[in-house]
Amino acid sequence: MAQITLLDGSIGQELVKRSGDRATPLWSTRVMIDYPDLVGEVHGEYFRCGATVATTNTYAVHRSRLVRVGMEDQVPTLIDTALTQAERARAGTGSRIAGALGPLLASYRPDLNPDPADAAEKFGELVALMAPRVDLFLIETVSSVQEGEGALRGTEGCGRPVWLALTVMDDNGTCLRSGEPLGDIAPLVARFAPAAVLINCSRPEAIPAALEIVKGLGCPFGAYANGFTRISDGFLKDAPTVDALEQRQDLGPHAYATLAMGWVEQGATIVGGCCEVGPDHIAELARTLRAAGHEIV
Repeated sequence: MAQITLLDGSIGQELVKRSGDRATPLWSTRVMIDYPDLVGEVHGEYFRCGATVATTNTYAVHRSRLVRVGMEDQVPTLIDTALTQAERARAGTGSRIAGALGPLLASYRPDLNPDPADAAEKFGELVALMAPRVDLFLIETVSSVQEGEGALRGTEGCGRPVWLALTVMDDNGTCLRSGEPLGDIAPLVARFAPAAVLINCSRPEAIPAALEIVKGLGCPFGAYANGFTRISDGFLKDAPTVDALEQRQDLGPHAYATLAMGWVEQGATIVGGCCEVGPDHIAELARTLRAAGHEIV
C-alpha cells in the first residue's frame, strides 16, 4: 500500500471557533494576537490525531491585510508567534512544519489580479522570515494562473520544498475559480517545479475531477477540501468576515474520510482538511488510512 502524508485540518476556522469571539476581517490573525497559546493547542491536537504536518497560522499574515488596521509593521512579530507555536507543538514528534502562504489580498478573488512581480516581492519577504524555521512552504488557495505565478516567483530559490495548492470552482473541478481551465497551470508547474501540487479549499465533490488533471502534471499530488456549503456572495466583498460562510451539516468525519480515500485511490499521496474540517475528521481519516493498510508518513 501507499505512504501517505497526512496534513492537519482547519487552522484558521478552528481558532476562530475556539476563541468564542466575534469574527473580524483579520480572521485567525486576531485570535493569535489575543490568544497565542491557542494556536499551539490546535497544532498539538492535530498531531495527536495522526497528522504529520503542522500548517502555520500565517495564511492571512500579509501587510496588505494588516494595513487596514494600522498593524502592517507587526508582520515579523506575528510570523514569529505562529512559528513558535508550531515548533512547540511538534517538539519530539518528528513531524514537519509547513509555512502557509495565503492569497495576498483576499481568498477566492481572482478578479483582484495581483501583479506577479509585486506579489513575488511581498511573498519573498514572508519566505525570508520563515525559511530558517519551516520544512516546506505551502502556497494555499490559488484562484488563478496569475496568482500562482506571483507566489511561485516569491518562493523561488527559498531552499525548501514548495507545495502549490489550487482552489477550483464549487460546481466544476476542472476549472480554477478564475474560470481558467485547471490544466492552464501546467506551464507554471513546468517552470517552477513545485514538489507537489494540491487542490485545497474546494468542495470535496469537485476534487476528483481536479485530481484527474493534476495527476498528469508529473509530480506528487493530493487534496484537502473545505466543509463550506458554498462560497457566498457576501464573502466575496472587501474585508469580509467568516460568518458570511456556512458550515455543511452533512460532512461528518466518516463522510469526509470516505471521500478522501477516493482521492487516495486516484493516486493522491498527500491528504488532509481545510476550513471546517477539524480534528475529529483528521482522526477518522488517520484511522481509515491505517485500516486500509497505508503508512502515514
